Amino acid sequence: MKTSKSSNVSKSTALTPHPKSSHKSGSSSHPTSDHSGFAYTREQFEELVDLAMSHAKTLGASDSAAEASEGCGLSVSVRKGALETVERNRDKGLGVTVYMGARRGNASTSDFSAAAIKRTVQAAFDIARFTAQDPAAGLPDQRDIVRKIPDLELFHPWQVNAEQAFELARACEDAAFATSKRISNSEGAGVSAQQSHFFSAHSQGFRGGYASSRHSLSVAPIAGKGANMQRDAWYTSMRDPALLASPQAVGEYAARRALSRLNSRKISTIQCPVLFENTLAAGLVGHLVQALSGGALYRKTSFLQDSMGKRVLPSHIHMTEDPFILGGKGSAPFDDEGVKTQARNVIDAGRVEGYFLGTYSARKLGMRTTGNAGGSHNLVFASKRTKKHDDLNAMLQALGTGLFVIELMGQGVNYVTGDYSRGASGFWVENGVIAFPVQEITIAGNLKDMFKGIVAVGSDAYNYGAKTVGSVLIDRMQIAGS
Repeated sequence: MKTSKSSNVSKSTALTPHPKSSHKSGSSSHPTSDHSGFAYTREQFEELVDLAMSHAKTLGASDSAAEASEGCGLSVSVRKGALETVERNRDKGLGVTVYMGARRGNASTSDFSAAAIKRTVQAAFDIARFTAQDPAAGLPDQRDIVRKIPDLELFHPWQVNAEQAFELARACEDAAFATSKRISNSEGAGVSAQQSHFFSAHSQGFRGGYASSRHSLSVAPIAGKGANMQRDAWYTSMRDPALLASPQAVGEYAARRALSRLNSRKISTIQCPVLFENTLAAGLVGHLVQALSGGALYRKTSFLQDSMGKRVLPSHIHMTEDPFILGGKGSAPFDDEGVKTQARNVIDAGRVEGYFLGTYSARKLGMRTTGNAGGSHNLVFASKRTKKHDDLNAMLQALGTGLFVIELMGQGVNYVTGDYSRGASGFWVENGVIAFPVQEITIAGNLKDMFKGIVAVGSDAYNYGAKTVGSVLIDRMQIAGS
């Protein structure tokens, strides 16, 4: 993100690609290895789960489910070169669900003693006895339960100690300060190394579990002084620490983002095309997922109610789901209920081909679970029109004159009506070239119209958690300015 010395921002501002992750290969480890950092083994979890389910059966439960889990990690933060915090976390828990026919009860504990587990099961049983009957309640059908559980290489423990994490965070922040003398302050940099594992089972025959990890490095520099100060941030997050972007790349990119926003101004109220940066476009995909999720659909709180088979996006848009990508942030061999996940088309030629359903919401809708209890898995939102050369520069050319948004604020989304209104910051673009940074504006529209108004999706695909999408260009939105 190069910036000019004048009040305007140069053409190349904010156009530098995001820092790339390393392509070094990392090796996964078994959750019971000496390098896992876990206090409990898979075998111990199985014993705890079996004890809970056995006691539920003794009490007279018609069905039961239990899950034992453990997580541990290290988080270190630095500000202006000095160590701020070192936090070590270790959490464990056992959750129990008990069914008495169409009645359901839940309870949980962090005490793994046999007596505590039995008390927890009793608590769940007592809740079930006094809960109203719900015909949709119950464990998944036998036909939907996963039988073979592949290794998706989701576990890569990071043997980083507090001193090493401190040095990485400091190097990241130092890189931000070294980018320009106009980087005047910092909200800090941080390193997080987290890993967890679980085992779950239920009385319909499901048994399974696995370990996973998630590591990150982030920094938030501040550019400018006095009334002309701007903050931005960047981070890298991967399951395998060997694939994290370098501290230098993250720090420099975050700094350039902050620098590019100096001398921001307001614009007049106007209707114009809007280009969402790929990091924000993932949020648009999130709104789409929410609207197509079973909970919203059966409660009739979705603006895409009864949309199966209907075109809700332009015919050039498609969205796929693939839970089986090795090392994927959204990968999972089964969902939270032990239901097998599946690769599928969710949107095809703009038409809805599938919802996101767990067992309960599927039954409420008279449908079959899609293996999405707990969320979506590795979604890719794309356009058939997209060419390899449709990078951010090309998308700015396609935008022509309008707004390029790089930050959104507030929670102004009404999922019942689709009304959308968010505070925004970004850049005003004229004839495909960034003219100046913009702040203190509001963008508004309706998600139904916004989705139908998607003109293009860039080839600058960015992976944000379980979603991958390039920058998204929408034909027209309302901009409220000065």
